[in-house]
Amino acid sequence: MPPGEQTDAEARLTLSRERWLARYEEVRHESEHLCRPLAIEDYVVQSVPEVSPPKWHLAHTSWFFETLLLEPFLQGYRIFHPQFGDLFNSYYRTLGEPFPRPRRGVLSRPTVAEVYRYRSHVDAAVAELIESVDSGDLAYVAERLELGLHHEQQHQELLLMDVKHNFAINPLRPAYHEAPEPAAPEAAPLAWVDFPGGVVTIGAASEGFAYDNERPRHEVALAPYRLASRLVTNDEFAAFVEDGGYRRPELWLADGWTTVTENAWQAPLYWERRDGTWWHMTLGGMRAMDPHEPVCHVSYYEADAFATWSGKRLPGEAEWEQAAAGLRVAGNLYDTGWLHPRPAKGEGLAQMFGDVWEWTANSYEPYPGYRRAAGPLGEYNGKFMSNQRVLRGGACVTPASHLRATYRNFFYPHDRWQFAGLRLADGP
Repeated sequence: MPPGEQTDAEARLTLSRERWLARYEEVRHESEHLCRPLAIEDYVVQSVPEVSPPKWHLAHTSWFFETLLLEPFLQGYRIFHPQFGDLFNSYYRTLGEPFPRPRRGVLSRPTVAEVYRYRSHVDAAVAELIESVDSGDLAYVAERLELGLHHEQQHQELLLMDVKHNFAINPLRPAYHEAPEPAAPEAAPLAWVDFPGGVVTIGAASEGFAYDNERPRHEVALAPYRLASRLVTNDEFAAFVEDGGYRRPELWLADGWTTVTENAWQAPLYWERRDGTWWHMTLGGMRAMDPHEPVCHVSYYEADAFATWSGKRLPGEAEWEQAAAGLRVAGNLYDTGWLHPRPAKGEGLAQMFGDVWEWTANSYEPYPGYRRAAGPLGEYNGKFMSNQRVLRGGACVTPASHLRATYRNFFYPHDRWQFAGLRLADGP
């Protein structure tokens, strides 16, 4: 073979390296793009313990690549700072002693500038690893790299959730971005879509990327059921509020009623009454509520109480997945740039992807045959399979490339700062 020419195998390997480097740079740049509207003071704010400062998200995602990719695979890699291993570790107890989550907002140092230098240091090393890793290890490195990129996309969504909460507690109610004015179309009429039930197969196939909590693929028996053709709207949820929904214990689960009374909830998070009209906080600042948009920022408890009030129920996650099977991942997702739920359009089953995450009736538990991964990656999803609830479908702040019909999101039932709403179901 003449000097400088490549075999077919080498050429495919080169293309693979180029593809991974381009994908890595794309995702990493997007995190920094999300921070461009922020003032330097915004990077450190932590409004409540479950929220993390933007600076922490930028550093933690770099820690993930440094700790789980560079240290084990890049020969001679030098860590950026000896204390960052604990400072920006989220919850991986097998990798050290994480800095307490509720205190992330007290860290004025490292500075924002140093965190960006940390990111540049990690990015250069990852590029070196992609270009130099032995072909025999490339597939394994690519698998770990892909997990890291999906992890960073999760934190891009979390960053927007957290910025919204940080801005909502500020009396100035600043806007994160200049959102376009909505056209205010009416939501599509609510209809019911029937599904026959039967024995169905759910979960991610063995090939392609998926989180371990989406596997193994398995069979589930479903009775015939119906799903609402669209998400519950602000106007529909406001009717529940006006009917005393937050004052009627018979509608609530016991833990939900305790949560409502202890926290004095009277409406979804970010809702405010102004001169007889509902307003709410958005990433574009305070706005009069559009009655036709999907209700957002409700907890599992609120979603369940609304379903009980409606004489319906929440979908099971197997029901939701069976309905979504074969649908294209498309809708009002992060990629549209809207960053806010929009009214449903068209006929048939709508809004299965995007707008708001949909609460399901299921607890977050392992699928039959699930085995937690060995080592620190076993802490990614498996150890949280207790006392949380499953959500499906993505939201207006979820990247489309991050979603699948099998994707299982999970939050505690009292959480509501995430972009979460609901769809009604009916049937046995």
